[in-house]
Amino acid sequence: MYVIDPPKQSSLAVQGTSDRFPVRRVFCVGRNYEAHVLEMGNDMRDPPFFFTKPADATLDTPCTVPYPPLTEDFHFEAELVIAIGKGGANIAEADVMDHIWGASVGIDFTRRDLQAQAKKMGRPWDWSKAFDNSAPIAPILPIADVASVETGRIWLAVNGEMKQEADLAQMIWSVREHTATLSRAVTLAPGDIIMTGTPAGVGAVVPGDVLTGGVDGIAEFEVTVGPRA
Repeated sequence: MYVIDPPKQSSLAVQGTSDRFPVRRVFCVGRNYEAHVLEMGNDMRDPPFFFTKPADATLDTPCTVPYPPLTEDFHFEAELVIAIGKGGANIAEADVMDHIWGASVGIDFTRRDLQAQAKKMGRPWDWSKAFDNSAPIAPILPIADVASVETGRIWLAVNGEMKQEADLAQMIWSVREHTATLSRAVTLAPGDIIMTGTPAGVGAVVPGDVLTGGVDGIAEFEVTVGPRA
């Protein structure tokens, strides 16, 4: 018997069906495209690192995301999303694809001013990354139907104006590499989500803006920024 009602299982839509993909954890790869590393003033030689979002930060698209509290600098970051279907630790790069259930695309929303404060003070990024509704994700495409998670255009537009456009091949650390690296630090489990980093062109949005984007051949999203929460 639980002493309170257990939380609802977070989940994401699966393309073409009424099925749902249960979300266990959300891992995010930081600084994984060269041009974005440079625009943020960081060093490309750094190894991949990760931060997390709670499972219930995810939501289906299309959707409306309220402008979050505590920020005046609310940024978008379009990212390829990987859904883990088979768990494991110390996964070899050659075996990574056997652990992936599907792929999609989403937005790693960021309260950039809070992130800057955290960096300056040497504090964790949680308040800037792990807030409510910070990970809208398009319906997941089963991996058998995905042509590639290593090449393909990734893009994001705000009110029809292109802001981010790159190719997955420009990742510093490929899906195989960063998933294998992550599995050496934690044991991956079915339901884990990996957001794989964003290309250059990140920027701020305000209430009323409409964000569209996708990864060609995998998925597309539409997200409207709502009034302040």
